[in-house]
Amino acid sequence: MPNRTQTVAQKIAILAIFAAAAALPSQSQTPSAQPMQEMGSMQHHSHPLIPANLLKITAGAQSATFTPQQLAALPHTAITVYNGHAKVNQTYSGVPLIDLLTPLGVTGTPRGKDFRFYIEAIGSDGYMVTYSIGEITPFIHDGTVIVADTLDGKPITESGPFQLVATGEKHPARWVRNLVAIRVLPAE
Repeated sequence: MPNRTQTVAQKIAILAIFAAAAALPSQSQTPSAQPMQEMGSMQHHSHPLIPANLLKITAGAQSATFTPQQLAALPHTAITVYNGHAKVNQTYSGVPLIDLLTPLGVTGTPRGKDFRFYIEAIGSDGYMVTYSIGEITPFIHDGTVIVADTLDGKPITESGPFQLVATGEKHPARWVRNLVAIRVLPAE
């Protein structure tokens, strides 16, 4: 029979587990909670698209959160890309992703060990894509990756206030609509 100290310690441990679980993002924002799709399937998850008004960016212990108004106040870059889904050229305006990451300690001129880092971009429907640090840095790559907040001169509203868009890709498979999170992680 366990003594009273063990029972209290077990109850505290169980409460700590429940508290930690409650602090995790909801299932709609946790990509690992979504069913795995077969390779080649580029469809967004079947969860309803719920507009999010915040974008959280995390790089190690550093993080920043942006509202649509805060992102709109930052210097923007416009890119024109062909959207294969809509079968039309579209002009997006937004902040280059690297400009949002450098204040959090991510280098804009990666070398050597810096290339072990990658970026996860996550939509509110759980759709997640990955970019290498080199792909988002003009120092290395010719393409431009932006966090867009306008499409053809108008605020993006139908698919959330933020969308990750990249030039130089044949298909918009790595564009993330209703962008809610960006994480910089080291490859293991």
